[in-house]
Amino acid sequence: MLGWAITFLVVALIAAVLGFGGVAAVSAEIAQILFIVFIVLFVVTAIIHFVRGRRPPL
Repeated sequence: MLGWAITFLVVALIAAVLGFGGVAAVSAEIAQILFIVFIVLFVVTAIIHFVRGRRPPL
C-alpha cells in the first residue's frame, strides 16, 4: 500500500513538472488517501499486536 502511495506521489510530481495540473492534482490526492489508509492500518495492526502480545510456545 505504501508502494502505491509513493508511486502516485512520483506521478504527481512528474505531472506537475510537465505542466499537467489536473493529473498532478488527482495523483496527489490519491497518494494522500493511500498514505492515510496505510497509516491507519499500521496503527491498528500495532495496537492489535501490542494487546495480544506473544503467545507461549505449545
